[in-house]
Amino acid sequence: MEVIVAKNSGFCVGVRYAVDTAMSLDPKNAYVLGEIIHNSEVVKSINDRGLKVVESLDEIPDGSTVVFRSHGVPENFYDICRERNIKVVDCTCGFVKRTQKIVKEQYSLGKHIVIVGEKDHPEVTGLQGWCDRTATILSDPDAIPDDIALKELCVVCQTTFSAEKFEKIIKNIKKVCEKTVAVFKTICYTTIERQKEVEELSKRCEAILVVGGLNSSNTNKLYELAKKNCANVFRLSNPADLDLSEIKKFKSVGIVSGASTPNAQTREVLLKMAENTEVKSADVMKDVVDKIDSESKFKKGQIVTATISQATDDGLQILLPYSKKEIALSKDELDCENYSAADYVDKIGDTIELLVVELKPALKLSQKMIKVLQQEEALSADIEAGKEFSVVCSGSNKGGLVSTLGTYQVFVPAKEIRPGYVKDLTKYVGKPLRLRAIEIKKTGKKEIIASQRVILQEERDAKEAAKAAREEEFFANIAVGDIVEGKVERVTGFGAFVSVNGFDCLAHISDLSWTGVDAVTDVLEIGKVYNFKVLKIDTENKKVSIGYKQLQPQPWDLVSEKYAVGEVIHGKVVRIVPFGAFVEVEKGIDGLVHVSQISNDRIETPASVLNVGDEVDAKIMAIDPESRKMNLSIKALLPEGERRKSHKSENEEGERSERHSRAPRRINDDEFSDWSDSSSVGISMADILANAQKNK
Repeated sequence: MEVIVAKNSGFCVGVRYAVDTAMSLDPKNAYVLGEIIHNSEVVKSINDRGLKVVESLDEIPDGSTVVFRSHGVPENFYDICRERNIKVVDCTCGFVKRTQKIVKEQYSLGKHIVIVGEKDHPEVTGLQGWCDRTATILSDPDAIPDDIALKELCVVCQTTFSAEKFEKIIKNIKKVCEKTVAVFKTICYTTIERQKEVEELSKRCEAILVVGGLNSSNTNKLYELAKKNCANVFRLSNPADLDLSEIKKFKSVGIVSGASTPNAQTREVLLKMAENTEVKSADVMKDVVDKIDSESKFKKGQIVTATISQATDDGLQILLPYSKKEIALSKDELDCENYSAADYVDKIGDTIELLVVELKPALKLSQKMIKVLQQEEALSADIEAGKEFSVVCSGSNKGGLVSTLGTYQVFVPAKEIRPGYVKDLTKYVGKPLRLRAIEIKKTGKKEIIASQRVILQEERDAKEAAKAAREEEFFANIAVGDIVEGKVERVTGFGAFVSVNGFDCLAHISDLSWTGVDAVTDVLEIGKVYNFKVLKIDTENKKVSIGYKQLQPQPWDLVSEKYAVGEVIHGKVVRIVPFGAFVEVEKGIDGLVHVSQISNDRIETPASVLNVGDEVDAKIMAIDPESRKMNLSIKALLPEGERRKSHKSENEEGERSERHSRAPRRINDDEFSDWSDSSSVGISMADILANAQKNK
């Protein structure tokens, strides 16, 4: 007899984590919501520890601890536990969590959820709670309801459902549905591998033994698949169900087990077959056991159950199934904070699950690496779903960057590091990378090929899109003449950039003050908020000009309030013309001292007694704010007959005498225009003509 044991047999990672958690949890005041797995022996073992299995949260007292099994629960269960101070130990399978997330997101987008699976299966019941229990449940390819034809659908699948049935259902849905159908293949990859292997074995073997609980969905699927290709399929809920008299007549027997079937049960079936003399003589069962011992038990990455035989200061001695030879298990590979041999004395004879870490040069086992794998499995599901993950770059080669994530090698091709060409790869070594998986290789050399570029490009695109939307809204709601509030972000030599509703506007330096400034910071302070007036909008080039001075009073607007005729001012000579001198009364306000108002004595020109920069006292003779003119007099402040001393040198005086000794001149048109336009109030045409007559 040839006996073939399926490679993908026994607990999956998610189930193993749930069972291990339940078996290690302090049973005091702790509950399990529903059977942890569909296996009566495992459930009995958990009950024997003192954990109570309940069917409703109402049965759990406030302040207790509850274990959520791998099938998952409705979303509101977490809220209920928070409100009642119930501590949650969440053992939901990573693949189920991924499906829950998809259902929630797609439902929030308005999609109608279709769950392919068994209506009463706890995983399906839990998924219903992530879409307000509005989902349509399908398990029969020929029973597609008409009411989904006009809906936008999101289709997910129970993780342990038949892959073949799922494909048929999807095909039939697409035939009747008129709108978009988003399909998410959420069947667990281990389930798919098991189903493929059962199909192959059932075609190859004369008989198939399916080991596992009778209420286990995934085990029942294996049974159904085997029946399609093999006439002799035996369903064993436990090793005691094995009838050797029925089995020994077959030349080849395949053995498969579901994800909720402990490895120990499959081994018991094998041992029972090995102990039967007739079977041994027919098939030499020892070869089967040796094959399992060499291929199944000693595969890198495989989890095996061993028995503790000794506890020493260096670690434990353990016995593997089908072996009488003890193997050393280093204390460094145990899942404990501080190892003490005394803590394990009472555990001699107990079983312990270990991961095969290395095969050569010697067999290396580890307990703590199992937890790493469990965490990695959950992370792997998220990564497969497109979730971002992070690693630190450990090196580079010609093709790109390398790192590790658990037991996976991570490779980032050079073109996937960031948008654009990367010349120096070494600068990324030792730095964190934000990645999204492009491809995951789980067989052979475990590798994740990933990209950082797609994340950075998406963020850049999103930023540009958000900026464009903000700009569109900004330009749609702003007009020339608007008064806006803005924060000064930065200054340059030519102006200030001001943030108005998040958009940079320019306040040119010439639009900051009516009197002119040397530096922007003379008027505006970085970080402060001011009001501005919109002066110009260039929608095509995305530019807006704003002004600050336009909201401030001009100097001449306040002249009537600050000055009055008859007052004496102190100012500086800023400009000299043939008909007088302009004196700066204050920044932005100049007054004219006519040549006739400079001195009591006759002077040749204003320049004969005044220089630009001279400070003088003068009396206000007339003010016209509307015309921006002020008439001043210096001589009005001088005693009668006093002559103002000239500041010019004797040489300059001689030059003036020489000039005036020449023939008299006429006032040209430009000079006349300049004088008449710039003269202050109170100077008439008669004054101009009289002055011209004197100069003849």
